[in-house]
Amino acid sequence: MLPSIGPVMRNRFVLMLIGVAAFCAAAIGSPARAEELIMVEEAGCVWCARWNREIADIYPKTPEGQHAPLRRIDKRAPLPADLDLARPAFFTPTFILVRDGKELARIEGYPGEDFFWGLLGEMLKENTDFMGAS
Repeated sequence: MLPSIGPVMRNRFVLMLIGVAAFCAAAIGSPARAEELIMVEEAGCVWCARWNREIADIYPKTPEGQHAPLRRIDKRAPLPADLDLARPAFFTPTFILVRDGKELARIEGYPGEDFFWGLLGEMLKENTDFMGAS
């Protein structure tokens, strides 16, 4: 129980406690943002459809997908404000590795399942702390 203080002081004390709690929660519960793999796609793209058939379901379950979760954006939509790309994506699909929204590397097009995994693994190893499959 709080000592006998006026309502104004009590409200200030409660607000201060809420602020301290929010600061602590943010400091403890907010790890550095991990890398993301941005997939730029568009409706009618046959190579995007092929990637979806061959890779999409398994990607989040792989070491690559856990290291750099997939985020899809539409080529024709405005670029999300949190992305800073080196240049626009002209081809679909284009896979862009970003950290904190800033482009690190990209794969333009989909060369098929076998080549995709190799290119993605090299891109992750060269630009992040990704070590590959254990």
